[in-house]
Amino acid sequence: MRRLLYLLPFLLFIGVGIAFYLGFQRDPRDIPSALIDKPAPTFDLPPIQGQPAATSGLSSAKLTGEVTLVNVFASWCIPCKAEHPVITRLSREQGVTVFGINYKDKPEDALTWLSRNGNPYAAVGADLDGRVSIDWGVYGVPESYLIDRQGRIRFKHVGPLTPQVVEEQILPMVKHLRQG
Repeated sequence: MRRLLYLLPFLLFIGVGIAFYLGFQRDPRDIPSALIDKPAPTFDLPPIQGQPAATSGLSSAKLTGEVTLVNVFASWCIPCKAEHPVITRLSREQGVTVFGINYKDKPEDALTWLSRNGNPYAAVGADLDGRVSIDWGVYGVPESYLIDRQGRIRFKHVGPLTPQVVEEQILPMVKHLRQG
């Protein structure tokens, strides 16, 4: 019995070491989403306060009928600025409709950011308290979700979109979803 007591800390140490080793093998951006292949959450966000009157905000009703990308961003998010040219190219050059959810941002900061960097979004909803983003399962900004014609979430990307992610994952999936 006494040998077992001496052996227990060693076995515990080995177990923790194995857990750490296996944890370091995983990609930290590979966060599974319980919403994949499920309908996008029902929501209705107002436009960013101060946007032109023609802007209607963003709701789940807009996410059906065509393949779209929903991008969660904020003006205070440094990686969002890095991904913004990629989002702009995706919207303007690849013809993907991109919607934005502005996460916990001051309206004046969001408007200045979009004015300075360009607005590639077909519509932007202001998620001032972050509740809609929580329903989407957002861990942090930026995050992007590919939505099929029926309004189901088909893909989630955590972190900034890169040209490589767009070319290797987003565009092939958009093509597939548009065909099927």
